[in-house]
Amino acid sequence: MKFTIVTVFPDMIKEISSWGVFGKALSNSNIEMEIVNLRDYTHDRHKTTDDYVYGGGSGMVMKPEPFYEFMDDYSSKNAGYRVVYPSPQGKHFTSEDAHRLAKYDNIVFFCGRYEGIDERVMNLVDEELSIGDFVTSGGELPAMVMVDAIGRYRPGVIGSFESVENDSFYNGMLDHENYTRPDEYRGMKVPEILLSGNHKLIDDERKKNSLFRTIIKRPDLFYKMDLDQENKKTIVKLIKELYSNAE
Repeated sequence: MKFTIVTVFPDMIKEISSWGVFGKALSNSNIEMEIVNLRDYTHDRHKTTDDYVYGGGSGMVMKPEPFYEFMDDYSSKNAGYRVVYPSPQGKHFTSEDAHRLAKYDNIVFFCGRYEGIDERVMNLVDEELSIGDFVTSGGELPAMVMVDAIGRYRPGVIGSFESVENDSFYNGMLDHENYTRPDEYRGMKVPEILLSGNHKLIDDERKKNSLFRTIIKRPDLFYKMDLDQENKKTIVKLIKELYSNAE
């Protein structure tokens, strides 16, 4: 899989992408990253990528020409790509979007700046996605958040795919509680069942904990769940335990 990030701050992307699991995946060639300096597609000596807003108003808007010239070049060399524009006006980016986009071999991110991009550039965009109802100073950070989330669904990026399957949102629920050594710290103990070595009991406990956390923290996710027989049984066990503890 190849990610192409189009930006006026290429060094910013280089720094972010060189760390952690994602940096390791790049060095192992499990995924590719191409960082494109949008200024390379300008023709004036100042390499201008923005201009004043037509109709008046504060701020600057990114010009259409560099984006179009980049796509002329890119589309002649690549096929089966998807162009994503990170924007607070876009649809909220979710785990389902990350899973879906991971099926593409090539994804291009247009990183906006200033007051955004010339509206004509949107003719090149397949998806406008937002990481939340707030504004960042540019599209680079939102793009890399999405790249990291998408990359996790590609084989070889995460050492064990079981880690991905246990992530929050993978199955529509939040992840269960997790603990590590020491088993007691400042009077706070790891639940005994997790130390028991009984994997069946531990698995049951984690399912209950995952459901409970989802209901308490993100009831909106719980409302959307299409509960199978196993999850229904888990809810029954959870209610019985809560009822028993309340007596």
